[in-house]
Amino acid sequence: MCSGIDLIELSNNIFNYLENHFGKKFAENYKEYVASDFKNYIRISGDINQQNKIAEILSNVGISLSPVNSVPNAYSVESGADKIGKTLEHVLGKYYIQSLSSMIPSLVISPNENDFVLDMCAAPGSKSTQISGLMNNKGTFYANESSGQRIKSLVFNIDKTNIVNVGVLQFYGEMLSKYFHSYFDKILVDAPCSGLGIVQKKGEVSNWWNENQVMKLVESQWKLLVGAIKSVKVGGEIIYSTCTMTIEENELLLNKILEKYPVELEEIELPVNSHPAFTKYENTNLNPALEKAKRIIPWEINSEGFFIAKLRKISDIAPSDYAIIRDKGIKLSTSSDRTISKYINDINDKFGIPTDVLNGYKYILKGNDIFFVDENWQTINPNLFTRIGTHFGSVDKYGNCILHSLAAQLFENHIEKNKVELTEAKDFETYMSGGIIKSIVGQGQKVVTFNGYLIGTAVASKEGLKSQFPRAMRMQKVIY
Repeated sequence: MCSGIDLIELSNNIFNYLENHFGKKFAENYKEYVASDFKNYIRISGDINQQNKIAEILSNVGISLSPVNSVPNAYSVESGADKIGKTLEHVLGKYYIQSLSSMIPSLVISPNENDFVLDMCAAPGSKSTQISGLMNNKGTFYANESSGQRIKSLVFNIDKTNIVNVGVLQFYGEMLSKYFHSYFDKILVDAPCSGLGIVQKKGEVSNWWNENQVMKLVESQWKLLVGAIKSVKVGGEIIYSTCTMTIEENELLLNKILEKYPVELEEIELPVNSHPAFTKYENTNLNPALEKAKRIIPWEINSEGFFIAKLRKISDIAPSDYAIIRDKGIKLSTSSDRTISKYINDINDKFGIPTDVLNGYKYILKGNDIFFVDENWQTINPNLFTRIGTHFGSVDKYGNCILHSLAAQLFENHIEKNKVELTEAKDFETYMSGGIIKSIVGQGQKVVTFNGYLIGTAVASKEGLKSQFPRAMRMQKVIY
């Protein structure tokens, strides 16, 4: 796959900045790197046996992978990169296309299912989906995104990867402390930045990049980081990361934070080659603890350039003024709720999913839609969230629960009856495009399997089997 820089010449603004601050050799290496072919990586979900299975399946369709031994679940794509976004396994969220460098911040935050975790700048969801996996899809995880447009991609990827331990927030990151003062154990601030680490992939950065734009971004990054400091508990951790090379957005910003706020930098070890951050800028000595932060140089690992630092909050600060929470009528219910219990029994009767499995979640009714989230997920107020968990089902006009395809995928190993296996390619293609398979008739809702996967739900009638595969994920051509 060729880089976007083939069509866009590296700007003098970028080259001159790098030469002035890092030296001519560094700038020349950078220019050579962004003009080279972009290296693709994927992150495969599951344990090593599941990873090996997916790698073998992809090999059979012409996608060759090599494991990145130092980074869990990471694989470089050696051939077939043009196919990696078109396979059935990708559609079903069995793997995620993500740069190697982008996988590192989530590993540094190292969350578990007992932590309260926030991804402050979450879209499009690369790190959020990875964090959820590290938490075993359990516990309390919030993914925040301020942009209404970008939040769509976040929700899409949450759905695609069957995440059920996340609540989606839509706030400016710096405003979250008005609701969540000293609340989180761990916060990831993967801040919007000037993108010098990703010019190879996004050559358009070269068109707009200048130092004035950098300073505007620094203002935003400062607000986000201060908001994170207010929102994390004393003793809690903040991972600050950017995909840029500038000193202003990295060392200089952190130097100022260390001067003004009760946080300290902690040592981190990265699973890829990296360098200590700078402790001197021009003729100014910076906080010597900055050497604990790390810089990833793109051509040294054949991936994007990144900056990563871990901060720990050592004492509390005065809270922001608390904001009023508007009551939107959102309520979290357990399986013992009378209404929810009825819907759980519907699904148990129809598909044989054990009730003790279905009891392991909390449920949210929004109109006729039902969402569900891990039973241990917690919040001070559910009305703060754009969405909690993922789709469980919907209520039909007769008051019965209709299982959503995403929930069916999650319960794949527990569904015992009302299964329909597709064996013909044309039927599979009809299903994936949302059509009706006229050769399969019957009555009531079914779950649909193909090539060993449970791919979704459908409704059978005398007219045929009508696909209920999620509209946003439908594809005309899928490689399998």
